[in-house]
Amino acid sequence: MIIDDLRKTVEGLLGTLTPAKAQQLAKDMLEPGAAKEQVAKTTADLLEWSHMNRERLSTFVRREIADQMKAIGGVASQSELDALKKRVRDLERAAGMTASGRSKSAKKSTATRKRTAAKRPTSKSTATTSSGSASDG
Repeated sequence: MIIDDLRKTVEGLLGTLTPAKAQQLAKDMLEPGAAKEQVAKTTADLLEWSHMNRERLSTFVRREIADQMKAIGGVASQSELDALKKRVRDLERAAGMTASGRSKSAKKSTATRKRTAAKRPTSKSTATTSSGSASDG
């Protein structure tokens, strides 16, 4: 029985403690027949304590992750990546390039070549006839 109570207490204080769970935990911790005010105060104290511990744990985990990332070295943060992306876009604009890495003039000339190729006849029979008649003569 004591082990179960201890397990419930630890789970409640380390996990997400709902008001209903906190109230049940407070009732279990207090003597049977405790005043409602005492149960309400203990419930509020448990909720506050649980919230503070979650905040402390979150802060600890964030700090530990940041320390480990610094120790690894060579890993860029999201803000550093965003700054680099912005710098690359600015440099591409200054160089007259598109997002694909091609220059705008190269893009236009490619489009022009595609239009020109589409207009040209590609019939092999005309090429064969004209080259065949030249070789006959």
